[in-house]
Amino acid sequence: MAGPIRVVVQPPSATGGRRVRVDGEILGLAYGVRDVAEFLRRAGLEVDPSVVAQVPWIDWRAVGPEDWGP
Repeated sequence: MAGPIRVVVQPPSATGGRRVRVDGEILGLAYGVRDVAEFLRRAGLEVDPSVVAQVPWIDWRAVGPEDWGP
């Protein structure tokens, strides 16, 4: 691996859900931590959904992992 992975979960959109990026690439719109875990799995990063909220290398923008609505 070339360097540290950068995962960013954007603030909730006006219609709900949060955009997830890994190293600048948009992986999708998540509606909960299970979606974030699935996007990370598809990117080759296995993270159990029960611990996604505590992973230190995920940058939760504006609000924490408990907020998903508009």
